[in-house]
Amino acid sequence: MIGQRLYWGVLAGVFLLSCQREKTENQSAEGTEGLVSYNFEIRPILSDKCFACHGPDAGKREAGLRLDDPKVAFKVLDENPGAYALIPGKPAMSEVYKRITASDTTQLMPPPASHLKLSAEEIALIEKWIRQGAKYEEHWAFTVPKKTKVPEVGQTEWPRNEIDHFVLRKMENQGFEPNEQADKERLLKRLSFDLTGLPPSLALMNQFDGSDQSYEKIVDQLLQSPAYGEKMAVHWLDIARYADSYGYQDDGYRTQWPWRDWVIHGFNQNLPYDKFVTWQLAGDLLPEPTKEQLLATGFNRNHKITEEGGVIPEEYRVSYVSDRTDLFGKAFLGITVECARCHDHKYDPVSQEDYYSLFAFFNNVNELGIESVIGGPETYAKKPFMEVTRHDIDSLLTFINKPDTNRLIVSIMDDKAEKRPTYLLNRGVYDAPGEQVFPATPRSILGFNTNYPKNRLGLAKWLFDPSNPLTARVYVNILWQEFFGTGLVKTTGDFGMQGELPSNPALLDWLAVDFRENGWNVKRLIRQMVTSATYRQSSVVSKEKYEADPDNRFLARGPRYRIAAEYIRDIVLASSGLLNTTVGGPSVKPYQPAGLWEGATSGRGLLSIYKQDKGSRLYRRGIYTLIKRTVPPPFMSIFDASNRDICETKRLKTNTPLQALVMMNDPTVLEASRVLASNLLKESSDTDQKIKKAFQLIVCRVPKEEEVTVLHDYFTSQLGKIDARSAEKLIRVGEYPIDNQVDARETAALMRVISTLYNLEETITKT
Repeated sequence: MIGQRLYWGVLAGVFLLSCQREKTENQSAEGTEGLVSYNFEIRPILSDKCFACHGPDAGKREAGLRLDDPKVAFKVLDENPGAYALIPGKPAMSEVYKRITASDTTQLMPPPASHLKLSAEEIALIEKWIRQGAKYEEHWAFTVPKKTKVPEVGQTEWPRNEIDHFVLRKMENQGFEPNEQADKERLLKRLSFDLTGLPPSLALMNQFDGSDQSYEKIVDQLLQSPAYGEKMAVHWLDIARYADSYGYQDDGYRTQWPWRDWVIHGFNQNLPYDKFVTWQLAGDLLPEPTKEQLLATGFNRNHKITEEGGVIPEEYRVSYVSDRTDLFGKAFLGITVECARCHDHKYDPVSQEDYYSLFAFFNNVNELGIESVIGGPETYAKKPFMEVTRHDIDSLLTFINKPDTNRLIVSIMDDKAEKRPTYLLNRGVYDAPGEQVFPATPRSILGFNTNYPKNRLGLAKWLFDPSNPLTARVYVNILWQEFFGTGLVKTTGDFGMQGELPSNPALLDWLAVDFRENGWNVKRLIRQMVTSATYRQSSVVSKEKYEADPDNRFLARGPRYRIAAEYIRDIVLASSGLLNTTVGGPSVKPYQPAGLWEGATSGRGLLSIYKQDKGSRLYRRGIYTLIKRTVPPPFMSIFDASNRDICETKRLKTNTPLQALVMMNDPTVLEASRVLASNLLKESSDTDQKIKKAFQLIVCRVPKEEEVTVLHDYFTSQLGKIDARSAEKLIRVGEYPIDNQVDARETAALMRVISTLYNLEETITKT
């Protein structure tokens, strides 16, 4: 009996202990889940509503209060001894909470005059955060990324690689399920556009059977295509603000295109990202640099340069150095350092001294603010420059496509032997020097290693230091944007306090570390992305998914967006058979409305009058269209291409009536429609077969029978309406020779059908 009581007593004790442990664990889990994150919930509120007056900018700081720095935020207030802005655990005693809930408008923060106001939800979050201890965290982007364990997921059969585990975990947490895989035609079109910027050929369509093995084979095939380098170069030219003119009012011609040819070559050769960037930043400072490494430094000479008389040379020289500094911050660090040119950054921990310390790395270039006014070939590159000889092209720089023997010069980087001193410029004014500063990097990101040389080569080493938190993250994010439409961090050029938070921080960090650990291999990273199940999803979206996640931040469907301007041109030329596939060479001038340049020019120089190219040069890819900064190509501008004035990491995507007018009336589109129509009419096939082939070439899928019927009826109706005279007028568009072997009326009728296909939304949309 005693034994039984003892047994049941012990059992009850174990049961109670177990229940207590379970309760404690549940409370712990609940508490962790309920913790307010400073990085993801509080900092965005403070950055938007408070940092302008209580942030990093000492010149604009009010009441000596700095809320971005816990050392200051927890100190006694200068203007109210005995009071504290924040008292951990005690919202009611914290001046911050008192002020944001004050009913007296003279006490309320933010002040009504600022037109900023905290919502009830934001106030509740701040109250909860203070109650939980007001714990600060270092800004997520300034912490070294860590390669966390690949998460486990419920649907173990769906992931194809590590990317999918991170994405699926996020989906499952939101109650989403991934979309089914896109059908093979749309998948191939997506892949071909993303890796080459071109529609898939009929041969490639016939080659792809939809299997995993076939898919991966085509991925590797496209990655080895010369068109891959052309596709990848476009986003880099936006970043590097590459153009074929100098900008400003005269906007003279420059021969910087050999650098563009090198970029294409670099991507095709899969030059590791660390070398790719180091050569561009500091190729001239490498031991015994090659001509290729010198050419790569043209990256930092792509900025606008004045050729106008009457300017102040030092003012413009300083602007060139500022341009390079701003480019470095946005392209490689994802930080808006330019905000610190005139004063301390209002939101990010980058002081004005930090800005000019970075500025110092670029301040020793052996250049002038104005070297010469607009004129002949000697002005096509500004000193320092290098001459590219025929011998160079035949032996060392074989990737440069130089069709003639004229002198070719390219602006590059070259530092002065004697160091030029750098000063903090008061209010950013070129002739208001303050204290002297020396080459250094923002300590908030990563202090400069004293073992590195204090020049651009040392800066490149700092950029690829394993402890640098930003370099790998920023480029991985730019590539993610290239293939998924939006970066994991939506603001690709701003990883700072005002930038968007990453939608999947664990995935971003895992990819960043993996990229670095695998030798900064760009093609490997791209292959990871495009072979993932995440990338292969159908873009069809249900009403429920769209309402829950309209921007597709949880990646529960495939990307859908209009492709870039250059590739719209490429689709038209490639599908019609007009495309000139020559890689590289001088930029070209295709069809353009008359008078655009003449109406916006100083009347001097090679680019004062638009002289359209002829022959095969009219049918070059979009990347080779000449960009005059003051009057960029209208087709490109209308479809949101950059005019290359400044570094751009992300293009806008607009939807305007002008875009439809371009597709209906642009000479290239109409000429391509006519040429394809003529070629199809010479084939021994019936009308339906011709329509099907045109549809497949342009839309990249086999049309449905009802679609063929509609297009056939349209062809028949046009054939009945078009007489011989109107047909002759219609087909006389463009300079490609008219094929007199085919009937003009049939050509005109089929031309209109094909033009209609080019105007389908599906044609120029990545789905």
